[in-house]
Amino acid sequence: MSRTQILLPGSAATRGAYSPALKVEGPDGAWLFCTGQLALDGAGAVIAPHDAAEQSERIFATIEALLAAGGMNFSHVVRVQTYLTVMDDFPKFRAVRDRYLEAYKPASTLLGVAALAQPGCCVEVEVTAYNEGR
Repeated sequence: MSRTQILLPGSAATRGAYSPALKVEGPDGAWLFCTGQLALDGAGAVIAPHDAAEQSERIFATIEALLAAGGMNFSHVVRVQTYLTVMDDFPKFRAVRDRYLEAYKPASTLLGVAALAQPGCCVEVEVTAYNEGR
């Protein structure tokens, strides 16, 4: 089994011992585990503070890039976990999520939380993807 850290050029540096995404390849296929993504620019500043729609757009674009860097796309996503600081923002988040995932319908969990790691962030999304053909 091999493990490959996935990094995106121009992304903010991680603040700890973790990877933005990790690809794990085995004999039967590859898994891609994307850490919870926040809407941050390359310097680590929050994009569109407290704006769930804009943050969701940025997050799904980042996830799309991480999947591509791992040789996958949204059709490979099998699980999504979402954290919202304001549950009333769900319709804004859902509109973006559905554009990317409606055709694939992965397993999904939504959690309301008091806060996220960066003040001003109101949406965080992590995904797990699997590619049987690698």
